[in-house]
Parts: sequence; C-alpha cells; structure tokens
Amino acid sequence: QVKLVESGGGLVQPGESLRLSCVTSKTIFDIFTMGWYRQAPGKQRDLVATINSVGTTNYADSVKGRFTISRDNANNTVHLLMNSLKSEDTAVYYCNAYKSWTGLEPSEFWGQGTQVTVSS
Repeated sequence: QVKLVESGGGLVQPGESLRLSCVTSKTIFDIFTMGWYRQAPGKQRDLVATINSVGTTNYADSVKGRFTISRDNANNTVHLLMNSLKSEDTAVYYCNAYKSWTGLEPSEFWGQGTQVTVSS
C-alpha cells in the first residue's frame, strides 16, 4: 500500500514561513511526479506546485515567488517552503504522487492532508 506522510503544518502569522514535508517509498519517489495541492473550506482542491523526477517544477500563479518545492532524494522526501504567507494561503495541504503510463490509466496517490492556518 502506497503511503504519503505529510508533516509541518500549523498556525502562523501573515508574512511568516512554514515548510511542509512529505515522505514516501523510494519506489514511488524515484519515478512519480510529486506535488502539493490545497483545499480551503468550501472550495475545490487546487494545484500549488509539482516537481518531477528530474527536478522540473511547476507553480500556481498565486504562489510563484513565495513558495519553493524541492526534492530530497536521499530521504525520499518532497518539501514545500512557504514564505510570505498570506491569509488566503489558509487551507488543508495535500501531498500528491502522480504518474502516467503508456496505454494504461495513470497512477495517483494522496496524503492525509496537513492544516496550514495563516492568521494574526
């Protein structure tokens, strides 16, 4: 069974920083695109950032320049460093692993989510 285990959420004030981490198995980490999504109350789950197996990154426009996604290959961990946090960043953040296969349905896995609250 594939597991994605998140950590690092919490309550911070506007302008502060947080780092989220997601650890999974080496089998998944080495070949899947890893990403972070978030879901605010009453809203859909949206992409925050992704990083593929060779380190290519993609960010939502709302977090460009403030958030950085990275891979720790030695520890099968993906991090999301969130700087200059705003109240609108408040959401449950989910770790995601995704891979498409030629001729087959894609594989996708989710973590349990970690709450990030930005409030003064």
